[in-house]
Amino acid sequence: MTGNTNTATDFRNTILNGDSVELMRTMPRNSVDFILTDPPYLVNYQGRDGRKVRNDDNARWLQPAVNQMHRVLKWGGLAVSFYGWNKIDLFAEAWKAAGFRMVGHIVFRKSYASSSGFLRYEHESAYLLAKGNVKRPGQPVPDVIDMPYSGNKLHPTQKPVAALLPLVDAFCPVGGLVLDPFAGSGSSLVAAQHLGRDWLGMELDTEHAATATRRLAWHAAKKIAA
Repeated sequence: MTGNTNTATDFRNTILNGDSVELMRTMPRNSVDFILTDPPYLVNYQGRDGRKVRNDDNARWLQPAVNQMHRVLKWGGLAVSFYGWNKIDLFAEAWKAAGFRMVGHIVFRKSYASSSGFLRYEHESAYLLAKGNVKRPGQPVPDVIDMPYSGNKLHPTQKPVAALLPLVDAFCPVGGLVLDPFAGSGSSLVAAQHLGRDWLGMELDTEHAATATRRLAWHAAKKIAA
């Protein structure tokens, strides 16, 4: 099922439009198998076309959101969170304060430069975060993953599904639930759906939530037709 609602009571295979902190508070503790998310980087980002990301200009939401992510994640579960490289101090402080352990770092290698300053920006980064004692995967994921250009047609910071598939495959068990509390256009959810995992997306922006809902429905219909 896909659709916009304001409760996470019936929370599998749904996109919720609202504040993810409040939505996660309605969820049971230890109810999510894996979290994969691309939150605002706290850099007041603006794309070449002028589009912006909501709440990217402040960090007030960061600690409350990370606290709830830790609460709903199952003991022994993992989370992968992208972050803004020049705000790593804020992200790392929030993760540690919530109880996460930073157990791995992933570089997503681009085939293009998203922008340039002193350097050409040709990669993005994410941390692998653990709650409690985590069993190591039999086939560890490389810590460098290629990130093809998504085109950013659906969202100003849209991630390509191909770069997210190996993370879902490695860190979420078959039949498990993947949560993305900053779902954007739903790339992480499409990856989960493609691999047969349940998924739950939360998105503050109404238009992006609607886009993600349509996208998941389209992929579901395509999979059934195949």
